[in-house]
Amino acid sequence: MNENLFEVNRQTWNEKVKIHAKSDMYDLEAFKSGKSSLMLYELKALGNVEGKSMLHLQCHFGQDTLSWSRLGAQCVGVDLSDEGITLAKSLNEELKLDASFVCCNVLDTSKYIKDTFDIVFTSYGVIGWLPDLKPWGKMIAERLKKGGVFYMAEFHPIVWMFDYLDGKAIMKYGYMQDDFIYEEYEGTYANEESKMISKEYGWNHGLSEVVNALIDAGLQIDYLNEFDESPYNVLPDLEETKSGNYVTKDKLYPLIFEIKATKL
Repeated sequence: MNENLFEVNRQTWNEKVKIHAKSDMYDLEAFKSGKSSLMLYELKALGNVEGKSMLHLQCHFGQDTLSWSRLGAQCVGVDLSDEGITLAKSLNEELKLDASFVCCNVLDTSKYIKDTFDIVFTSYGVIGWLPDLKPWGKMIAERLKKGGVFYMAEFHPIVWMFDYLDGKAIMKYGYMQDDFIYEEYEGTYANEESKMISKEYGWNHGLSEVVNALIDAGLQIDYLNEFDESPYNVLPDLEETKSGNYVTKDKLYPLIFEIKATKL
């Protein structure tokens, strides 16, 4: 059953790649000219990555992977979208970097990649595409070296409780919900004017599920932080702060969280 849902998502992301590569949000020309796509949260958390090996899960078309590569990390990016991986490989070659990319379902990463890494990284809009986080946590632990670090910055599960499709935040979905959520709408978060039809299956995961998936896999949680500011202006009616992040007008709930864990 889930394989069919993943295939729908893969096809949607293949279409998104074509649109996102031309979007202002991803600003590919500025990126090619040297602009980093990384945000302050992950840069602060991981510090100096020079000479470290990094596995980037659900990398889209590789901008963050290649940004880490520019900082000296030895990177491998993984994504479900073959169009995304094709573009990532092309960018890597064009920019003369040394990252590599693998197209697969993130849950199957260990079938395709046998190396272990100093860092496993993933960020912003990733775990909602996965029905169960236990195999995800297990895979992360498998791919980390002893003493290696997992880091994730992600939109807060409260954010996913709302439906934003009519331009207003209407609470509609469960904080913890086993059933998939199906959405079909015109446009994408990077180009709302696009005429593509996004067909998406997603799953909501509470913070306890995220934390326990990592603990059950044998990782030690170093910290879990929640923030009411997001580095991305992806929700309706957000206001920009002096720091360049975005907040809701009333700041009633967090927008993102970060978690760091170590394989002992």
